[in-house]
Formats: sequence, structure tokens, C-alpha cells
Amino acid sequence: MNKVILEHYPASKLPNELREGIALSASVTVTVEEEAKRPLDRKQLLELMRNAQANAPGTSLEEAVARVRALRDEWED
Repeated sequence: MNKVILEHYPASKLPNELREGIALSASVTVTVEEEAKRPLDRKQLLELMRNAQANAPGTSLEEAVARVRALRDEWED
């Protein structure tokens, strides 16, 4: 996890939504910390899988099954 701390930072350089209620002439301490990634829940995982399947180039399920069956049949002879 990354963390950046800026001490004695001019409040006048802050974006408006962060500067609300702080005098422009003030000096502030700014801490920026990257949020930890949370594990995906079931719904998110299924959505990622569906997107991957929909956007993946290549073999369809039917083509894959046909190839596996053909290989299996080769070994049975």
C-alpha cells in the first residue's frame, strides 16, 4: 500500500472540494493513501468472467468440445 504525506502544504493549492472551510493562507498536512484492494464478491467475479468470455477472441465452446472429442477419438482407435 502506497502512502504520501505532504506537510506544510499551501491550502491555496488544494482542489476546491478539499479546501472548503480552510483559509487560503493556511498551511496543511495532506495524506494520500492507496486503498487496499478488497476481494471480489461472487457477483463481481461472475461479471468479470462474463465480460472475459464475451470479449475473448478465439474458440467457441462448441469448437472446443469438437476438438476434444476428435482428440479423444484418435486415442481410442
